[in-house]
Amino acid sequence: MSELIAASSDQGLRRLAAGTLLVAFQGTTAPDWVLHDLENGLGGVTLFGFNVADPGRLSALTSRLREAGDPVISLDEEGGDVTRLAYHVGSPYPGNAALGAVDDVELTQRVYRSIGDDLARCGVNLDMAPSADVNTADDNPVIGTRSFGADTDLVSRHTVAAVHGLQSACVAACVKHFPGHGATRQDSHLEIPLVDASVELLRERELAPFRAAIDAGTKSIMTAHVRVPSLTGSEPATLSAAALTSLLRGEMGYEGVVVTDALDMHAITESVGLAGGAVLSLAAGADLLCLGPLPTEEDVRRIVDEIVAAVRDGRLPSARLEAAAERVARLRTWFGTPQTGRAEESVIGLTAARRAVTLTGSASPLVDPLVVEVETPPTIAVGDVPWGFSPLMPQAEVFRVKPEEADVPNILERAIGRSLIVVVKDAHRYETSQSVVSSLLAVRPDATVVEMGLPIWRPEGATYLATYGAARANAQAAAELLSI
Repeated sequence: MSELIAASSDQGLRRLAAGTLLVAFQGTTAPDWVLHDLENGLGGVTLFGFNVADPGRLSALTSRLREAGDPVISLDEEGGDVTRLAYHVGSPYPGNAALGAVDDVELTQRVYRSIGDDLARCGVNLDMAPSADVNTADDNPVIGTRSFGADTDLVSRHTVAAVHGLQSACVAACVKHFPGHGATRQDSHLEIPLVDASVELLRERELAPFRAAIDAGTKSIMTAHVRVPSLTGSEPATLSAAALTSLLRGEMGYEGVVVTDALDMHAITESVGLAGGAVLSLAAGADLLCLGPLPTEEDVRRIVDEIVAAVRDGRLPSARLEAAAERVARLRTWFGTPQTGRAEESVIGLTAARRAVTLTGSASPLVDPLVVEVETPPTIAVGDVPWGFSPLMPQAEVFRVKPEEADVPNILERAIGRSLIVVVKDAHRYETSQSVVSSLLAVRPDATVVEMGLPIWRPEGATYLATYGAARANAQAAAELLSI
């Protein structure tokens, strides 16, 4: 009998451990191991662009996942540059920078309600959005246009609007990246970024949008793999009890679900390892562990084994797992509540993008336009999402060049007698892009420069159009304005 009790206890513990995991997989159909694990208590899945072929096939995938269990089905749909539903074509919604530039909280809520409606129709119940980061570092390599802006109050009010919009569609918001990723100059996909701020500054600047989101009832908050020496010491926040338990749970009074950023990022794997990071993040106060796209079925087994071993040897109290399970259970109950409000009109994304675009100088009528897009390397968070003007300006010749390979004399020759439009993305971060633009403007001061990232570097005297993002909606709004 004692062996049966032990086996039953071990099975229950493994189920609790599996219930903390959000796994990923390749392809547009669920593999057998994921379905089997869902039947045995797996917490859920995180979907990426490679899982999404079209809305119909995504709906079929999520339906199959729900047949196997009661999963949290999550993805990153921020609108703008970071999209999963429209990964192969570009988002029909502008991102946070554009919404912050417009600064109409009703518009932000409508955009996020529409995003929530899209997700709900596809069977997704948790959106890892919005970014509540206050982007105070111009050269931030991972946030940028994903932030509503550099002003704390602006970010706070639009974060609240985004939470209300998503959750009115019965899709849980996951406000990120706690305690704030906006002051960093490193990418946590590659290393542990530093937030060099006192706790007092952190409370005034980074934490304010998260307090506002908590007051607005956000169902989940995502941790950041950032190191804040004044708060977390040498640890990233994802592994810090000071950040997740003392600050977020204690001082800020948050009772919802805490989700980790992807644990397969180098900030975790290159420091404490994937399984070690899983245990440490749970012990620190996380409830759901987003594993990211890299871990395999074997990795998932090792993570569960390590969590069980940590409970057995006292590194992880079993009560901590039980508390995580209780919070996730409350979230699942909320998923089942009826939707309220109405479905948003499908053109709201383009409407918002049109309101965000700004023009400095005067755009002349186009004559046989030549559009030169200066390539920008994609970030890991964004992935290889299409951006630019093709095929949105059918009357133009559009081509893309790598800045270090740009043949400026040849471009100028091709542009003789034609309107010249030069498109860049976050040119302030790339001196090679600035050099190409400056060389072209030296001969063609009548050229128009289109910035599809943050409009920080502006060549003097040029006609300059800022879109505040590189989503398909941003590009269409810019193309319309140029074609008038």
